[in-house]
Amino acid sequence: MEQLSDEEKRVLIHKGTERPFSGKYTNEKSSGTYTCKICDTPLYKSNDKFDSNCGWPSFDDAIEGAVKRIPDADGRRVEIVCATCGAHLGHVFEGEGLTPKNTRHCVNSISIKLDKTPDAKDSSMSYAYFAGGCFWGVEYYLEKLDGVKEVHSGFMGGHVKNPGYYEVVAGNTGHLEAVEVVYDKSKISYEQIAKTFFEIHDPTQVDGQGPDIGSQYLSAVFVNNEDEKNTIRKLIAQLKANGFDVATKILNKQEFYKADESHQNYYKKKGSLPYCHGYKKRFKM
Repeated sequence: MEQLSDEEKRVLIHKGTERPFSGKYTNEKSSGTYTCKICDTPLYKSNDKFDSNCGWPSFDDAIEGAVKRIPDADGRRVEIVCATCGAHLGHVFEGEGLTPKNTRHCVNSISIKLDKTPDAKDSSMSYAYFAGGCFWGVEYYLEKLDGVKEVHSGFMGGHVKNPGYYEVVAGNTGHLEAVEVVYDKSKISYEQIAKTFFEIHDPTQVDGQGPDIGSQYLSAVFVNNEDEKNTIRKLIAQLKANGFDVATKILNKQEFYKADESHQNYYKKKGSLPYCHGYKKRFKM
C-alpha cells in the first residue's frame, strides 16, 4: 500500500476513476493475464478483453471468483472490486449487446497489471494469411475446411502497433482486415486453402469487398515465402485465363495483430451467414 502513488490511491482505495482513453491498457492487445495492482490476484484473461470504444479497458468476463460485485449506494451502478483485497477496479454493465456475453467490466488501467505471455505458435501447424474484406466472412468459410484447425480474425499490413478495431475501420492505420489460418499441411495444402479464398470473396473488386468500401477491405494475400508467392501467382494466372480481372495484391507477411475476442467466430456466435461473402466456383476442373 505504501508504494502506491497518490493517483493509484485515489482510484484503488478511494474509488476514483481515471480519465477516459488515458490508461495504458485501453488499447492493449497482448496475450496474458490481468492481475490486481495491489495483491497480484489474477482477475481477467486477455481473451475476454474487447474493444468497446468507451475509453477504459473492457472485459466481458472475469476469472471465476476473482471479482466481487457491490451495488453503489445510489442503486444506479454496480462497482467491481478485487475479491481478495477489495481494491476498486471500476464498474460492471449488462445488457449493452456489445458481445455475446452481454457484459462489460469497465476497468481502470491503473487498477491492474498485465502479466504477458508469448503468443506461442503450435510448431506442428502451418500458418497462412489472407485479406478479403470483412474478416468475419473470410474466417467463417475458411474455418469450415477439413484440415484447418482454427482461423483468427485480425489486422495486418499497417504502420501502427497494436491497432484497435475502430482505428482500422476508420482507415487511419494502413492495416487490412485479415485472417490467420492455422492448418495441418498433412491434411490440406496451402494451395487448397488459397483456392477457397479466391472463391469465397470477389478478387476482382478494386475498392473493397461488397458494400465494405475502403483500403482496409482490399483483397490481398500475405505470403510467408517464395513458394507461397509462386502458388498465388499461379492461381491468379489461372483466374485471369478464366476471364477474371484479379485485383488481389501479393504482399509479404507482416506482424499479425489478433482482434479482440468479440470479433472471433463472429457468425458462429451470431448464428447467421456472412452478408458479403459466399462461395462461387472460379477455377475450372
